[in-house]
Formats: sequence, C-alpha cells, structure tokens
Amino acid sequence: MPIERLKRFLEQEGVEYETLAHDEAYTAREIAASAHVPGKELAKTVMVRIDGAMTMVVLPSDDRVDLDLVRDVAEADEVELASEAEFRELFPSCDPGAMPPFGNLWDVKVIADSRLAEDEEIAFNAGSHTELVRLAYRDFERLVAPTVAHISTREAVQS
Repeated sequence: MPIERLKRFLEQEGVEYETLAHDEAYTAREIAASAHVPGKELAKTVMVRIDGAMTMVVLPSDDRVDLDLVRDVAEADEVELASEAEFRELFPSCDPGAMPPFGNLWDVKVIADSRLAEDEEIAFNAGSHTELVRLAYRDFERLVAPTVAHISTREAVQS
C-alpha cells in the first residue's frame, strides 16, 4: 500500500498526522469536495522537467503552475510539464498521479508554492486516489526542505 512508506517516514520523524479516506477522485477539485478539505489547504503535485531533470512542483489545488515563474525560480533554460508516462516509474508504489509531495522519499527535487505556507495545515494525496494525509505545514517544510517561492497563478472559478 503506497501510504505505508509515507506513514513510516512520518512516524520515524515523530510527526503528527491524520489520514482522510474519501471516495475515489482524480482531480484536485473532486478530491477537495469528497474529502471536505478547502481547496487552498489541499496541495496538488505537478511533475515538471527542469532542464531535463524531473521535479515535483507543489501548489494549492485551486491554483495553476506558472512555468515561467518556475523557470525564473530554478534559473533554468527550459521547464516543461512532464507526462504521466515520463514519471510513472519513479513512483512505483503510488497510483498514477497520486504521489505525495515528499520528493525526498524518491530523490526528486521539490519546489513548493509560497501560498501553501499561509495555512497551518496541508493535505495531499497519500499515494492513492482514495486517501489523503493532513499534517502541519511546518512539518512538511522541515521534512521535505523544498525550495519555497511564488510559482502559481489562481485558477478562474468555474460556475
């Protein structure tokens, strides 16, 4: 089960967390609604290639990654969205697209949007499309040591 690796890591580090089961959902909006988590507290993980290197970008679920901002932060020449086929094998124990934003567990660099730090807690996929983990943002930042910067734009609200 994908969440076991994450749970072991959090427990070894003495981090308090909770798991939230939800109906199977794939989009950030569906997950937030199913788990009853505000969109700004739900972090989504987007995989990008920065000058060819696979990198996790973590941002509030109601935002969209801005590749130009990521390029500036990374001081890179090229930043592109990665296809699922390109990163699936990096996270073999996770359902496709449901990897937690703990790139350090897979030796993948992480860039986190600074808006995530505005809330005390962060919730995110736990390796499956039916379970989230919620913990203190400060614990996420301490354990993952991401580069933290403004890298997203707010998505337009759809009615």
